[in-house]
Amino acid sequence: MRLRFKRRRFGLLAIASSLGPALESLTRKTLAQPKPQSNLQSAKSPNPNSVVDIKLRINGVEHALKIEPRVTLLDALRERLNLTGSKKGCDHGQCGACTVLIDGRRVNSCLTFAIMHTDANITTIEGLAQGDNLHPMQAAFVARDAFQCGYCTPGQICSAVGLVNEGHAKSDADIKELMSGNICRCGAYPNIVDAVRDVLEGKKDAAV
Repeated sequence: MRLRFKRRRFGLLAIASSLGPALESLTRKTLAQPKPQSNLQSAKSPNPNSVVDIKLRINGVEHALKIEPRVTLLDALRERLNLTGSKKGCDHGQCGACTVLIDGRRVNSCLTFAIMHTDANITTIEGLAQGDNLHPMQAAFVARDAFQCGYCTPGQICSAVGLVNEGHAKSDADIKELMSGNICRCGAYPNIVDAVRDVLEGKKDAAV
């Protein structure tokens, strides 16, 4: 029994002594090989802090801006152009307070970059009225008392104008569904629906 144990121990020692130099040599060769560079490391990432020149057409007026590529359309409107009608609510596209119209389509301006819309026609709440003449949707909101604190109202009105442009709303239920992305914390929803319905039905005396 002792002889068998000694033989086994001697065999293990022999294997270890022979593998040791081989493993050491393999390790040295592996470490000596140049490490391949990943595509992520070799590719040049754009600098988010670099400034670019862009032009935005807002409410019929062209504006030249120097901004970083990461600037949202909402921040460009409020902080660069002083068009503060579009409100920053949740900043996550969930409340609709920042809604503007881009080529007639309603968009949450907090979720899109300004540089993506250099060829578009952007309309904010400031661009809906024609001088002293309110847009029909603005007049309907006033007539129906469709706002209280007014914070969400610019986004509500822009969204409602986009809804009318889309032409999908045929009933109050449709209006509620299609306006569901705009939150009114004051709870003026019934009056908002009435105002949108007035415009859809073409009521000329909605503001009277």
